[in-house]
Amino acid sequence: MKTLIITGASRGIGYEIAKLFLADGSRVINLSRSRAPDDRIVNLPIDLSLPDAEESVLKLLTNRAKRGKICLVHNAARTTNDSAMATETRSFREIINLNVIAPHIINQVVIPQMLPGSSILYIGSTLAEKAVANAYSYVVSKHALVGMMRSTCQDLKGTNIHTACICPGFTNTEMLRAHIGEDRQVLDDITATSTFSRLIEPAEIAATVKFAAENPVINGAVLHANLGQIES
Repeated sequence: MKTLIITGASRGIGYEIAKLFLADGSRVINLSRSRAPDDRIVNLPIDLSLPDAEESVLKLLTNRAKRGKICLVHNAARTTNDSAMATETRSFREIINLNVIAPHIINQVVIPQMLPGSSILYIGSTLAEKAVANAYSYVVSKHALVGMMRSTCQDLKGTNIHTACICPGFTNTEMLRAHIGEDRQVLDDITATSTFSRLIEPAEIAATVKFAAENPVINGAVLHANLGQIES
């Protein structure tokens, strides 16, 4: 039986990914603060932004990340409105802990249990390769995640374990709506940046992740899943 280990599968993109893997008979383990709403998912409660996350991950995964074919998906992330000129170090560190340090910690535990045919997939963002104003911590962390994926690819040479970074555009999630404050004008402005004039649905990103997991030819690749963004 294949195993999916995923962070942040309680809602949004993460939950849609979990459902797809459940549908093909995979065992699914979710690490997040909240439970995923499906009793078939093994929920391991953890706040990956906390300083003791490394100790907690070791306790939670040591006996559950059994050796086998594993798809590890680094999905959990946090965003905030901040700038390079006015961001408290404490706030910046919390974002980096969740968006960058947590994937590193989990990799250290899970990679030794991976057999050939496994995969490590990172959920990035359009902002993993460019930047906009007032998204400082998020932009920095997503750029770092691409570097982690590419480095992981190189260091896993010869193991038949592949990596990829899937970078969604504006996706119809609770996180996006909370970030924009349910502002209808902002939502309209966002959808106008897509060549399809709509938000991406979480299920569309999940399908892209599943495809990447099943196709090792996509190794060390950044996949832009954004419906085509209109560049100004």
